[in-house]
Amino acid sequence: MKSSTKILTIIIIFFIIIAGVIIGRTMIGMHFQKKFSKRPPPGIIVTEVIKNEFSEKIESYGTAVSKKTETFRIKKNQLLTELELKDYVKKGDLIVKLNDGNIIAPFDGTLGYRGLTEDVLGTEKSIIITLDDSSIVYSDLKIPEIFASVVKKGLPVEARFSGYENKIYNGKIDSVSSRINAETRSLLTRIKINNENFELIPGSLLEVTVNFNVRNSLGVPDTSIILEGDKAYVYRVSDENIANKKEVEIGIRDGGYIEVVSGLDEGDIIVAEGLKKVRPKSKIKPIKK
Repeated sequence: MKSSTKILTIIIIFFIIIAGVIIGRTMIGMHFQKKFSKRPPPGIIVTEVIKNEFSEKIESYGTAVSKKTETFRIKKNQLLTELELKDYVKKGDLIVKLNDGNIIAPFDGTLGYRGLTEDVLGTEKSIIITLDDSSIVYSDLKIPEIFASVVKKGLPVEARFSGYENKIYNGKIDSVSSRINAETRSLLTRIKINNENFELIPGSLLEVTVNFNVRNSLGVPDTSIILEGDKAYVYRVSDENIANKKEVEIGIRDGGYIEVVSGLDEGDIIVAEGLKKVRPKSKIKPIKK
């Protein structure tokens, strides 16, 4: 065989080997790409669009005041026996015996000491006793005049007391002043709260929320809203588990939910959490919350 023929044969074989390697690597790559591209759809938490109670709120502070209160000043030299007060008395119960007459409870309530005073009655010491009926407490709020048109008797209120941080006490507006205070530009408003367990102590500071314009509207979790500029979107899930981006008009936020004015219907399924794992028109695996 001529040397030129040998060289040509070697070159042809070399190119055949190179082509085989390239084709083989390409086929292997396509095989693995096809195998690993078939990933299952991500599991995403979804929820149903339902109606929730929404309300606008006014926040204020006030001091708890007993429904009834009475103060008794007793001279120590008038005591017939050592003074021992009951924690709670009924109307007509004996509070203390004195040499010039007994003190009788004029109403049901809680007894307590206010303090010792040596200067009120000259040189003689006296004891001040208080009787409070705090089964109902009141508190006066100063509501900014901007809310004068919405503050009305009977509106629901919620109160919090630092002594019971996680508890909410429900009440209502009991009365509203007939005029605006010209100095504070506020409307004096009195609230009333049932205090059957006597947990609200007279004199305590209350954090009060007045709810107005209460309504039932469609609501979605605030974690489901996508904000882009001045527009809001959610992912609505179809019957085929496809997530479609949907523009919605939103209202107020209340208790972890956002009011939906338009764009959704009651019963729609939307993505509630995990928005970063969702792509428009992609398939998901719904997980009901």
